[in-house]
Amino acid sequence: MSRVFNFSAGPSVLPEVVLKQAAEEMMDYKGSGMSVMEMSHRSKVYDSIIKEAEQDLRDLMEIPDNYKVLFLQGGASQQFAAVPMNLMKNGVADYIITGQWAKKAYEEAQKYGKANAVASSADKTFSYIPDCSNLPISEDADYVYICHNNTIYGTTYKKLPDTKGKILVADMSSDILSQPVNVSDYGLIFFGVQKNVGPAGVVVVIIREDLIRDDVMPFTPTMLKYKTQADNDSLYNTPPCYGIYICGLVFKWVKEMGGLSAMKVHNEKKAAILYDFLDSSKMFSGTVVKEDRSLMNVPFVTGNEELDAKFVKEATAAGFVNLKGHRTVGGMRASIYNAMPIEGVEKLVQFMKDFEAANS
Repeated sequence: MSRVFNFSAGPSVLPEVVLKQAAEEMMDYKGSGMSVMEMSHRSKVYDSIIKEAEQDLRDLMEIPDNYKVLFLQGGASQQFAAVPMNLMKNGVADYIITGQWAKKAYEEAQKYGKANAVASSADKTFSYIPDCSNLPISEDADYVYICHNNTIYGTTYKKLPDTKGKILVADMSSDILSQPVNVSDYGLIFFGVQKNVGPAGVVVVIIREDLIRDDVMPFTPTMLKYKTQADNDSLYNTPPCYGIYICGLVFKWVKEMGGLSAMKVHNEKKAAILYDFLDSSKMFSGTVVKEDRSLMNVPFVTGNEELDAKFVKEATAAGFVNLKGHRTVGGMRASIYNAMPIEGVEKLVQFMKDFEAANS
């Protein structure tokens, strides 16, 4: 069977060149006589893999020297607890609720201190980003928390909130490496890698060094203390070695593609093809206000549940897979991450045009 066009929200499409290289190196990594899967994380050869991956990520994102990069486990969802445990010094944090993942993070934080929802777009099924220019930021807030791109609802921040001097924490799981980021705007960035970077099982934390402290909540598990992980260069215990290796290959691929500025141009071009069609279609329509549309996740509907189901079924049969929308939005969703080629979006749009002609 030939490769399908995989529009999954995650785990998602990976660059074919990366998969091919991993396949070639599966039995023997660079003359070591073994697979990366079999390698000791304490070995010299693995040490060079993880260090190179970190350096390539630092190069791509221009991460300042006073930030640590940690390769961890537990997915982004584990960070919903780790962030408040490590950063809630005053026991207060402000959350902006723009979707399910921000809401889950907010609910988790309530276990460890006072979490305030200072803005939300729940009133319109998270179809927009609220105005964050003058939020009621708490005077004693330890940080302000956002989910930068909302995978389920297809919204993204085009302008960061005014945190009134408070530390900004961002979950960037679904748009990391899709465009340039000014890391200095944030105290902490974290992302699960399974959407734009690698296979599920790795979460990356980029944290400013002054936020890595010993005086965290007394019940914080050793493994969830950023200091434990930073002091041990992400090797306190066995890390997700193979996943980190694949992430490293993807970082090199993004570099070869021209870096984050080039990725942004590539992603804007791809997204425009799909959004332009949705704006002109009589059958399909997007669900997000135009100014807050994501470059990565594009939800759309026909307005008829039976027609939506028919579209998903026929699209799958035609090799366009994982287009079913999240149950809270319904309809369809095309996730068009870095590794989705322009050809995939062009062919999807052509399929949508043909479907519209045949069903209107």
